[in-house]
Order: sequence, then C-alpha cells, then structure tokens
Amino acid sequence: MHDDPTSPPLPAAHAETLSYRLMRGDLMAAACPSREVLKHLTSRWGVLVLIALLPGTQRFSQLRRTIGGVSERMLAQTLQWLEGDGMLERRAFNTVPPHVDYTLTPLGREAAGKVRDLADWIELMLPAILAGRAGTDERAA
Repeated sequence: MHDDPTSPPLPAAHAETLSYRLMRGDLMAAACPSREVLKHLTSRWGVLVLIALLPGTQRFSQLRRTIGGVSERMLAQTLQWLEGDGMLERRAFNTVPPHVDYTLTPLGREAAGKVRDLADWIELMLPAILAGRAGTDERAA
C-alpha cells in the first residue's frame, strides 16, 4: 500500500476499513504482483486445493480423488503455483513408486481458512444466487 499525498482524504466512515485502504493500494494497479497471488489463491482449483488440505497432509492421488473434475495437469500446475507462493510444502520421498506429500504452511492454512469462508458463503447463498441467475436469464429472453 502507498500513501498518495494528492489523493483526497478518507471519508470518516471508511478511514479505518482495510478493504478501503486496499482499494486505494497497489492491488488495483495492473502491474501489481499481488494480482498473481490473488489469481492462484482464488482460482477454482486453488480454492479447492487449499480447502482439501485443511484437514492435513495428502498425497497427489488423494487430492485428485478429493477434488472431483481436476485433471492431473491442472492439479500439478496449481500445486506448483501454491508452493511457489509459500502456501504449501511439497515433500518427495525416494521410493518406488515415487511418493509426494503436500501440507499447508502456516500462511497457507490462514489463506485456506479465508477461502473456505467464501466457499461456505457461496454454498449457503446458492439458492439466492441461482434465483438471481434465473431472473437474469428471464430478463434476457
């Protein structure tokens, strides 16, 4: 985040909210590196991997079974992104066949809790969301 002396003062109601400060921050800038992390954490597969790892360490094959519909390639790519962002730890064991475990780091556990809250909210609000979609479809027809 940065303070721009030319920007107008914060409205009193928003002066202390984190979301307002973030709105003014670098995340809104096209070249902000935070956007890449945001993309990894909030992608469909990123969210599901984080949630799937909340209970504890899992092998690649376990994750693939847990997360229905993910291809091996997409899961591998998502795991690489999340590992690169420091969200999970990959441990490879020199065995035949190869054995690889994935575990959330403390940072990953915190992020997983936040995306789980969003996923829970979506599940709870799904009837209203679907009703809104139906209304949009009817208006478009």
